[in-house]
Amino acid sequence: MIRFDVLSIFPEMLQSPLEFSLLKKAREKGLIEVGLHNIRDWTRDKHHMTDDAPYGGGCGMVMKVEPVARAVAAVKQAGEASLVVLLTPQGEIFNQTIAAELARQKQIILICGRYEGFDERIREHLADREISLGDYILTGGELSALVVIDATARLIPGVLGNDASASRESFSQGLLEYPQYTRPAEYSGWSVPEVLLSGNHAQIERWQRIEALRRTWRRRPELLEKIELSEEDRTFLEKIKQGRI
Repeated sequence: MIRFDVLSIFPEMLQSPLEFSLLKKAREKGLIEVGLHNIRDWTRDKHHMTDDAPYGGGCGMVMKVEPVARAVAAVKQAGEASLVVLLTPQGEIFNQTIAAELARQKQIILICGRYEGFDERIREHLADREISLGDYILTGGELSALVVIDATARLIPGVLGNDASASRESFSQGLLEYPQYTRPAEYSGWSVPEVLLSGNHAQIERWQRIEALRRTWRRRPELLEKIELSEEDRTFLEKIKQGRI
């Protein structure tokens, strides 16, 4: 079981998505816990300020270190190893490998930024890891927190209806997922590949591997440089490039 604790000045933004689909079921089964915390609760001024103007000048406001530090200390579970994650555009790009690493944690504390950025002392002294969704800017870290929770939770055994599903999805094995089809076998002249209707599992698995390689080569060729391909994979790939399969 993993506990996620989200620190935000707008924790209400996360409430609704957690009440639907797999995340709701995972919480009901006790596979994950999610705590939503308002950073303003750890301020000590009458206006509950979580930001201030940056030293040295500059545009925008900066998230203060004191309330964030108090919040992190308060939500950390005693006796448990906690991973504190700063959600920031400057972090490492989130991917399936990172999600799998996070899925092995006991508690993950997600700090959602706002304003112009964080006081650097939050980054230096409170965060264990920095994560970004990509090279673009969001108004805050709340959407990023939801993505991290969703992608991580579905890798916990029991969250998906079939645990094998996660290991066959795009990026789990370094490739994009092969094409999927369901009933009817033909619609408006569009047919399902015959091999999928054959019942021959060996041929189906061969087709799935070839199509995963083909799709990855066409859409995300850089992924092929990051994984170890078998000799059979390399043969398939060469034939794909030559248009022979």
